[in-house]
Amino acid sequence: MLYPTARAWRDAARRSVLFFGMSGLGKTHVSNLLRDSGDWYHYSIDYRIGTRYMGEYITDNVKREAMKNPFLRDLLLSDSIHIGSNITFNNLAPVSTYLGKPGDPDRGGLPYAEYTRRQGQFRAGEIAALNDTAYFISRARNLYGYPHFICDTGGSICEWVDPDDPDDPLMNELSARCLMVWIKGDAAHTEELIRRFDRAPKPMAYQPEFLDAMWRRYLSENDCTETQVDPDSFIRWTYAKALAHRQPRYEAMARWGVTITADQVAGIASEADFTDVIAEAIETP
Repeated sequence: MLYPTARAWRDAARRSVLFFGMSGLGKTHVSNLLRDSGDWYHYSIDYRIGTRYMGEYITDNVKREAMKNPFLRDLLLSDSIHIGSNITFNNLAPVSTYLGKPGDPDRGGLPYAEYTRRQGQFRAGEIAALNDTAYFISRARNLYGYPHFICDTGGSICEWVDPDDPDDPLMNELSARCLMVWIKGDAAHTEELIRRFDRAPKPMAYQPEFLDAMWRRYLSENDCTETQVDPDSFIRWTYAKALAHRQPRYEAMARWGVTITADQVAGIASEADFTDVIAEAIETP
């Protein structure tokens, strides 16, 4: 690991960490807390995807809808108006909206082929954004003078790596740059995440093989065609299965770093608290 002992972690003049785990367990919360302390640079993978790698896809999709309105079409063609997405660290809705949900077009669904095409765009964008980590570590320190660095990843990072392969290029690159920190939830956290998602289902990114298997299974179990699928019903049904699918993958990734719990994260109120929690995790086999 980048910091093999608790003492090495505490004494490091420059610290770099990468948070991974299920969305909703505190990755962005603790990232914001550390950033607000003044010494940490916060690199949000989802923000990078939405602004650098999918920004044109998102705005072109909005423009495509606007072009259906004759009034807006004329203004766009004459360059009289500008359309853009207002993505922030705490508002990634434009990315989710673009990813969409498959199923009945009358209920806001996308054709499955288009849905998977956008999934592929996101996958490429996320891998590229993760590979940009080294550049942003250098940028944070050499341009802005931040001594410490946080890489705040999305929940789908585990879909694009093989943590059981010691030669996995992305795992090797990231673990060489940052201390890999798994924020682990328990069964109660998982149930709460499922309840929260059920109240407000949102698009997600999935490993292609997993997504295809879930799509075929859903169509079979519900005896329906693609255009009969309720988009929200499908992603609700898939979400709980995705959490179960991802858990062992996160656990395997954690062997490249350390594990802390969502409850520990909830108790972090300062940079000193965070330093102690990580030191304890490094000392724990």
